[in-house]
Amino acid sequence: MNIKKILPYFGLIILAVLFINANFKGEKDPLHKRIFTVGITEVKDGQPAKKSISDKIEFKDGRLFSDFLFDKFQYKWIKYRINKDSIYTDETETEVRLFEVEASTTDDKDQTLMMTFNIVEWDIEGVMKITKNDKLKKYFDFTGFEKGGKPKKEKKPKKDANGKDVIEPKKE
Repeated sequence: MNIKKILPYFGLIILAVLFINANFKGEKDPLHKRIFTVGITEVKDGQPAKKSISDKIEFKDGRLFSDFLFDKFQYKWIKYRINKDSIYTDETETEVRLFEVEASTTDDKDQTLMMTFNIVEWDIEGVMKITKNDKLKKYFDFTGFEKGGKPKKEKKPKKDANGKDVIEPKKE
């Protein structure tokens, strides 16, 4: 066989493999680029504090970031693991997606942060524990919702007596 005849086919095969590889990036993290607004409440001796602290929890590439944790404890991006990702039908016959997630990290002061939380559609709730030498130092509850909230449902146009759509004038 002549190499000049084989070379174009070989080049075509390489281009096809590169094209397929570039288009196949795998499955993305389902929490990627989601941002939640939460209220964090410190719990001491089983009693929650009267005031809650507002915070933002941001997810990106398998890690999460909290302004509160960074400002108060200097925790930057924390790796998390999704333990459960399921879809179920609730009593209103609506499909609901549920995530059970946990995250943990240890800093240079040998303090360990453990977070466990559930995300149900646009709502989040969970706990944060900070321990040192397996002794609880701080305990926080948090609850919140996704920034931007639920997507708005389109309104169905009203019908008149003849079954035709009625267009309402815009209010100014």
